[in-house]
Amino acid sequence: MPNLAAFPKAYLDDLCVHGKMTVRQWIDLASTLDIDGLEFYSGFIELREPSFWPVARKIADDKGLTIPMFCCSPDFTHPDRAFRQQQIDAEKHWIDMAAALGGRFCRVLSGQRRPEVSQKDGVQYATECIEACIPHAQERGITLIIENHYKDNYWQYPEFAQKMDVFCELVDRIRSTGFGVNYDPSNTILAGEDPLELLRRVKHRVVTMHASDRYLAEGTIEDLRKEEDSVGYAKRLRHGEIGKGLNDYDAIFSQLAGVGFNGWISIEDGVNGIDELARSAKFLREKIARHWSV
Repeated sequence: MPNLAAFPKAYLDDLCVHGKMTVRQWIDLASTLDIDGLEFYSGFIELREPSFWPVARKIADDKGLTIPMFCCSPDFTHPDRAFRQQQIDAEKHWIDMAAALGGRFCRVLSGQRRPEVSQKDGVQYATECIEACIPHAQERGITLIIENHYKDNYWQYPEFAQKMDVFCELVDRIRSTGFGVNYDPSNTILAGEDPLELLRRVKHRVVTMHASDRYLAEGTIEDLRKEEDSVGYAKRLRHGEIGKGLNDYDAIFSQLAGVGFNGWISIEDGVNGIDELARSAKFLREKIARHWSV
């Protein structure tokens, strides 16, 4: 049966930019939830010091939580080879960080969808960079996971492999057992595509999942498209309580259970407070029990 983790989506700026929240405070808050572990993000200010990595692991362990998933955003689609090598080196550093935290899964992305980079070149750049990182990860017991992403909080351009065909082409190119998919149904909706169709295409490669629900506070998907090249998430985009948005979790979990998925599901919610995150955890626990108990 899958385990539940939580990601501090609502607190990223406090943890990564302003320093208004400490890692200990986030763990204390998350420990009130019905979860088994935590997903960390590479941008946490305190993680800049390697000496803090074992400290963070112990804080979580003392609360009965593990840190199985590690979220980072390498940018592998830059046309400059030296830049891409810097991103490979950064990813290897994050893999080391994930291992020190006790992690088993470390995210990769393709990179930003720069207008001057063709699909052919972008897929090739991303493939080469990810494959360069896999041995480093395998030596540390880490599986690299690529997410069908929308956009990192701090990027200018959206994800290069945001569209289903590009994402599937990249996934199909990398056949290593040290590589899999972190499936996020909401991001497919933002791409204007069907999350269940994407899942049908990649379900045998899915090893982790982001559980989220999205809605637009105002406007349409077309309006969102016009804002994609602004830095960060568009203001009209919202993460909502899971089960209240556009995703069909019965259909999603039915497909995952059908292929024997038994990995971690990380909750990407809570922008309206910890109570909302608690309700999302409860919703997911009930759905997991329904689909994995049969």
